[in-house]
Amino acid sequence: MALLMPKYFQRENSNLSANWYRIKTSFTGIKRLVTLPQEDKDACVNAYKFLQRMQGGEETSTEDETKAIAAYYKVLNNMLSVFDLEKLYIPPQLDEKEGLYGNQLLCEQALLNEMKLETPEKSHLLDMGCGRGRIAHYIASMTGGQVSGYNIDPDQVDNAIDWAAETKMSDRLHYTVGNHHDPLDYESGFFDGCYSVQAVWPFFKKEELNEYAAEMFRVLKPGTRYSCSEYLLSPYFDWNNVEHVALHRSYLPTLAATQSMYPADVCAALENAGFNILLSAPSKSEAWPICEQKRDLILMARKIVRFLERIKIMPPWVEESLDLLQTGGESWTMAEKAKIADLNWRIVAEKPAE
Repeated sequence: MALLMPKYFQRENSNLSANWYRIKTSFTGIKRLVTLPQEDKDACVNAYKFLQRMQGGEETSTEDETKAIAAYYKVLNNMLSVFDLEKLYIPPQLDEKEGLYGNQLLCEQALLNEMKLETPEKSHLLDMGCGRGRIAHYIASMTGGQVSGYNIDPDQVDNAIDWAAETKMSDRLHYTVGNHHDPLDYESGFFDGCYSVQAVWPFFKKEELNEYAAEMFRVLKPGTRYSCSEYLLSPYFDWNNVEHVALHRSYLPTLAATQSMYPADVCAALENAGFNILLSAPSKSEAWPICEQKRDLILMARKIVRFLERIKIMPPWVEESLDLLQTGGESWTMAEKAKIADLNWRIVAEKPAE
């Protein structure tokens, strides 16, 4: 059962400084939504319709998919930041006493532990699909080393750079605009490890996996690891099952994803690149309880959004978008409960030592 709202706030807001940061981030997100250029709003709506058509069977090119994702994320990151989803991912509920943020930290700690860094303070890691850089910031805070990251959305990259400067970590955090489908703009054998959190594999067709895995392999030093917590279909998902496909069609645009791979597909690509697979396993716990917590928060917020729409402060498309997110989120909960998909499938792969 979803949490009652008072209990939700009590759990999420136990840290006063974190609470103040959430409030500031939410109001900034609202301001950005209100002041978005009309062309960005139109591009976002068109991108969502594009993703829906994809799920209806329309054949699309990788180039068009990438453009749609960039346009969608440009708006989505601001919308979700209002609801404390600045990191743009739902973690597994590893500790039911913690809320979204606490479980995100636990997920990121586990991700780092899997990389088995010999000298963390001297390490330089790669965050693939870094968003606003908040995961990279926490990883660098834990290691004492450096993290580089790239993301398709320039606005999120700018936000990451600004946050690094504000927290006096610009010397250890390095961000750039980048696209998964282009060669990684880093030297070979440069990084001491790399990771991704719901940011890589949902954007590749099966025939494209090998090329990207080879790029990952290239930029890592021998003996280092890739660790991830990624959306993947479970082995129980059946493309011939009408109910499975219907749920998939409903939830995938909500995840802002274009493709759905099986773990075996990703692991095969990593092995083809030269990696040894050390782990491929489901999430340690489900994400749907936290999804339901956020559903309750969005339900409450929609009342405020409707009021802001009535007084002409918030545009109507925000409420429409929240409705689509909520519908897709409910489909996701059903899919995860049926164990046909996993938001946080774990893979650990190692580049052999020379």
